[in-house]
Amino acid sequence: MRLAADQIDRRFEDVRPLLKQLARPPRGWIKAIREGLGMTSAQLAVRIGIRQPSFAELEKSEADKRITLASLERVAKALDCQLVYALVPNRSLSDQLAERAEDIAEEQLAAVDQTMKLEKQSVTNTRQRDALKQRIILGLFDKPSRLWRLP
Repeated sequence: MRLAADQIDRRFEDVRPLLKQLARPPRGWIKAIREGLGMTSAQLAVRIGIRQPSFAELEKSEADKRITLASLERVAKALDCQLVYALVPNRSLSDQLAERAEDIAEEQLAAVDQTMKLEKQSVTNTRQRDALKQRIILGLFDKPSRLWRLP
């Protein structure tokens, strides 16, 4: 699991700083590129094989974030563009996994601490607590789906 996360993290390492520059224009990429090429909506409608009113709705659907990937691909091809589709994590997957494991380990330790306090056997030694926490975290990484059982 960590290997897969590390591989994905490396793929996006250089991309994250560019994301703001690649943000979708307010009226959408279709309109921005079409206008950049000096093409009318009627001309692009003909290129993708639909009527102009349907194209106007298509362009609006992108601006409203309702467009389908299939429609975007069709328009991209007609504009001689490449459609790039990606989910780019806001922070590394490795960091997310480590944080999630840490949170779960803390929750489990808190429950154990409460039980042990009731039995007057509380773990007060910081080293012991940290070692136990690390064992919990390692156990979570042995079966990663346990990280996501609860929200």
